[in-house]
Amino acid sequence: MATSTRATSKPSTQTRPAIITSGLDVRRGGTIALSGIDLTVPAGTALAVIGPNGSGKSTLLETMTGILKPHSGIIGLDGKRPALVPQTTHVDRSLPITVRETVAMARYATLGFIRPFRRSDRVAIDDAIARLEIEELADRPFHELSGGQRQRALVAQGIAQDSEILLLDEPLNGLDVASQEAILTVLDQLVLEGKTVVVTTHDLDDARRYDQVLLLKTKALAVGPPSEVLTATHLREAFGRRFTQVGDELVIDDPHHHHH
Repeated sequence: MATSTRATSKPSTQTRPAIITSGLDVRRGGTIALSGIDLTVPAGTALAVIGPNGSGKSTLLETMTGILKPHSGIIGLDGKRPALVPQTTHVDRSLPITVRETVAMARYATLGFIRPFRRSDRVAIDDAIARLEIEELADRPFHELSGGQRQRALVAQGIAQDSEILLLDEPLNGLDVASQEAILTVLDQLVLEGKTVVVTTHDLDDARRYDQVLLLKTKALAVGPPSEVLTATHLREAFGRRFTQVGDELVIDDPHHHHH
C-alpha cells in the first residue's frame, strides 16, 4: 500500500463527539455480529477499524449509516446521516452512467430524483471530482474505469454528500499506488477541515496513520491510539495463528491481504 503518513492529532476530550456507541449489539439473523461496543470518536479525527474477516467491521459501518438497526445498546451521531463509501465491486457494463452522474447521485439523498440541481449541488459535485483528480474522467462511462479510478469516483461520491462523517469500507484494498495516495491525501484534508473519518482496513501500516484504532473481533478487543492497540498481545488475540512477530516486525498472514 501507499506509505504516506499524516500528522495525527491526539483526540481531545474537549472536542464534541461525532460518534458515540454504548453497549452496541447488532445481529444478522440469529448471529451476533457485534457485541457490547463502547466507542467515542471526537469530531475532526480519524478512526481505523481493523480485525479479521467476519469480525464485524462492515457491520459497524452499516449500523452507523442506519442500514442495520441495533439489537440493543445505543448509537449517537453528530449531524445528518453519514456518507458511506463501499468497496469497489463489479460494475454492470450495460449500466449507462458516467463518472459525473455517479458522483451526482450523492445529492439525491437531500434533493430527491425529480428536483433540478441547485448551484450548491453542482459546486459540491465539481469540488468532489476535483479533489480526487478525476476531472478528465467525468464524462466517461463508470464501467470503463480501472479499479483505482472507480474507487476514486466512489470516494468523490461520498464527499459530495457533504456529511460531517465519512465512512469508508477498505477504500485502499487492491488499488494502485497513485490511487491510494490520492485517496489518503483527500482523507487527510477532510480531517483538517473538521470532518470525521472512519476507515475499515486489514493493513497495519494503514491503521497506524489514524488518531484512534478499534480492534474488532465481534467485541472491541482494544480501542485507543495506534501505539496502544496495535501490539503483539492484542493482535495475537484478534488474529490467532495468523499473527506472528519476527524481531520488531508484526506480521499478519492473511490469505486476502498483506500486512506489516
